[in-house]
Amino acid sequence: MRKLAVIAALCAALPLAAQDKPQGAQPKPAAGPAPEKPGMAAPDAKSEKPAKPAAPKTANPDSGKTVEEIIARVNNEIITRSEYDKARQSAAEEAKSECQNRCTPEQLQIAIEDGQKNTLRTLVDQSLLVQRAKDMGVSVEPELIKKLDAIRTENKLASMEELEKAVSGQGMNWEDFKNNIRSTLLTQRVISSEVGSHITISDEEVTKYYEAHKTEFVRPEQVALREIVVSTEGKKPEDLPDLKKKAETALKRVQDGEDFGEIAKRLSDGSTKSQGGFLGIYKRGELSKELEDKVFKMKRKELTEVMETKQGFLVLEVLEHYDEGEQSLAKVKNEIMDKLYGGRMEPAMREYLKTLREQSYVVIKPGFQDIAGGGGSEIQEVSATPEVSKAKKGHKKFLLFGKKSGSVSGT
Repeated sequence: MRKLAVIAALCAALPLAAQDKPQGAQPKPAAGPAPEKPGMAAPDAKSEKPAKPAAPKTANPDSGKTVEEIIARVNNEIITRSEYDKARQSAAEEAKSECQNRCTPEQLQIAIEDGQKNTLRTLVDQSLLVQRAKDMGVSVEPELIKKLDAIRTENKLASMEELEKAVSGQGMNWEDFKNNIRSTLLTQRVISSEVGSHITISDEEVTKYYEAHKTEFVRPEQVALREIVVSTEGKKPEDLPDLKKKAETALKRVQDGEDFGEIAKRLSDGSTKSQGGFLGIYKRGELSKELEDKVFKMKRKELTEVMETKQGFLVLEVLEHYDEGEQSLAKVKNEIMDKLYGGRMEPAMREYLKTLREQSYVVIKPGFQDIAGGGGSEIQEVSATPEVSKAKKGHKKFLLFGKKSGSVSGT
C-alpha cells in the first residue's frame, strides 16, 4: 500500500513560527534498543549429561521490556532519546521535501541542520502546550474524529478499520497515531486561546503599513485561485457520471452561499483540500492558455463551471483579481493583517512558552541543554507516578541517568 499522504506531516515537529497552527506531535517510538537478555536457567539435576557451568546471573524481572534513555523530563512527562531521534529524522525528511529539485547539496545540508537544531526545544514546548491544554480542561475528541475521517477520505479508504490497518502497515502504532493528532489539536486550541486571541490588528495599523509600503503592492495583473477537484484517476467509465454529479453538487452548494473553502475541505480530492482549496497566485503566462483566457476575465469571487481535465472534474474560484499596478488597500488588507499578525505571533509564542517553562519542572540531560533552549540540571531518579505510567503506556523500562541505582518502569 502506498504511504499515507498525511503521516509525514503528522510526524513533523511542532513549528513555533509566526502562526497559530502547529504541526503534528512527535510519535512515540515503536521500539527502542534491544531488550535485556534474561538470566540463564540453572542446570537440571536429573540430566544424564552434566550441563556446562555458567556464570551465575540473577533473573531480571524486567526482561523483555524495551530499555529507553530519557533525555528530558517535563513535569510528569518524559522525552526519550528515540522520540528525539525520530523528530530529527522527520525534520530532515521535511527539509528534503521542501528542497526537492530547488537546492544544491550544500543548501540541503544547511536546511537539514536548521530544521534539526531546535528539535529538543520543540519537543519540550510541545509537551508543555499539551499539558496546559489538559490543565484547561480542553477536549478535542469531536475534532479528532473529524480529522481521522478526513484522513480516511483523503487516502480513499472505505472504513476506519482500513485506516488503522494502513497506519499499522507504515510501522506506526494506531493509538500513537491518534495521540499525535490529538496533541496537534490540543496545542492549536491552546495557542489560539492563550496567545492568538490576545493579538489584535487595528484598521489604523493596516492603513499605516499600507501607506508606508506602497511599493510592495505594485504588481502585474494576477489572480488568486481556489479549486475543488473530483478525481477520476483510476476510475471506471461507468463511474464518471456520478463523479461529475459530485462536482456539480459542490459548485451548487457554493453558488447557494456556502463557503468555498469549507466545501473544498469536505468534497475535494485535491492535495489543496486541507488549505481550503487554495491553489496559488498566478500571473499571465503561468497557466495553460485555456485556463488563463477564462480566469483572467473573471472578477473576485466568480466561479467557473465544472470543467473536465485529465485528472478529474475541476471547479475554480477567483479568490482575488489583482489589476496591474498599485493594488488598492481593500485588496491587500487581509494580506497586511496576516503579515502584522505573523510578526507578533512568534515573539508572543516565545514569551508564552518561556512563562510555561518558568511555571513548570523542566529538566534536561547534560549535553542537551543548549539545543533544548533551557534546562541544565540532571534528571534524578524518582519513583514512577500514575501520570508517567499513563502517558507512557506499554511494557517499557526507561533507563534514567543521574544516579546509577534503579530505574523507572512503565506499566
